[in-house]
Amino acid sequence: MSTDLLYTEVEEDLRAAVRRVLRDRCEVSSVLARCESDEPYDLALWRTLAGELGVAALAVPEELGGGGAGVRELAVVAEELGRSVAPVPFLGTVLATAALTAAGAAEPIAEIGAGTLVTTLAVGLATRPSARIEPAVRVDGATLTGTATAVVDLEVADRVLVPATGPDGTGLYLVDTAVTGVSRTPVTPLDLTRRFGTLELTGAQARLVAADAEPVLRRALLTAAGVLAAEQVGLAQHSLDSTVEYVRTRYQFGRQIGSFQAVKHRLADLWSGVSTARATSRNAADSLSDADAEAELAVALAQAYCSDLAVLAVEESLQLHGGIGMTWEHPIHLYLGRAKSAQLTFGTAEHHRARIAELVDLPSA
Repeated sequence: MSTDLLYTEVEEDLRAAVRRVLRDRCEVSSVLARCESDEPYDLALWRTLAGELGVAALAVPEELGGGGAGVRELAVVAEELGRSVAPVPFLGTVLATAALTAAGAAEPIAEIGAGTLVTTLAVGLATRPSARIEPAVRVDGATLTGTATAVVDLEVADRVLVPATGPDGTGLYLVDTAVTGVSRTPVTPLDLTRRFGTLELTGAQARLVAADAEPVLRRALLTAAGVLAAEQVGLAQHSLDSTVEYVRTRYQFGRQIGSFQAVKHRLADLWSGVSTARATSRNAADSLSDADAEAELAVALAQAYCSDLAVLAVEESLQLHGGIGMTWEHPIHLYLGRAKSAQLTFGTAEHHRARIAELVDLPSA
């Protein structure tokens, strides 16, 4: 594992490029309007990010058709997407590319990297990286039958990677969502910018990607959980920055509300929390990039801290914005929805703390 967790020049250049695109193409007013439309995802923006900036397959090795970068760089992208609550199928793509990379499947990765086809992984959004996967989908020859719930980015997915159990064990299969026998039912989400749904398969044609799905799924979930921690840092950082900006301009009793000691203390505590969250997130991304033996511990630490910190940061932002923060026209509710949804994604902080205890041989409560 690297001893330097500071952002490199390359990572800062990547951040600047992604931020520039999001600033021009992902204004908060357009995100708010899109959430109330029939097209909550901005697929044109995603094609730009995936096809032109190469973020979809950024952490995939070059020999498999990817960008040849690491999870550190992918985490930088996640931070920026978190700052803007961009309505793009990023998390599902991270899950899919991590699974395909672990399986060594180059052909699907090339299409994902070009931004032409959206692919996700049919594993419940609340599934913990250490959990035992027991699919409700069965395989019979080359067809799949069964149901997968809480599949992220399902409504815009062109293909889905589906774990399915058969006579030879649990394998991972690639399914085209346009074929006969595939049904998708959206679920009303807490996070309006990231949707999920139920996948129902009735004799749908599928192609085997990995004969043994368990190690592939574990790697995909671990990678996505580490990347999600970086997104949560971006959410928290935006909440802090926007609140500091607001309390400098909002006057009450003839003074800036940011001059009141109680407000200063709350923001100082939040700054400390965001700084700690960034350190744990960077450590997780670095461990995943280096395939470190303690990567699972690093990810569990990051999720145990970042998931709760992101919610706290948005809640503080909501309270310190006062009445304006309670309105639908203000974007805080988008950040709160994303933070609360992410808090439950890949396991709660309590689950991750229990996993930390297991990994370091501490007695659990």
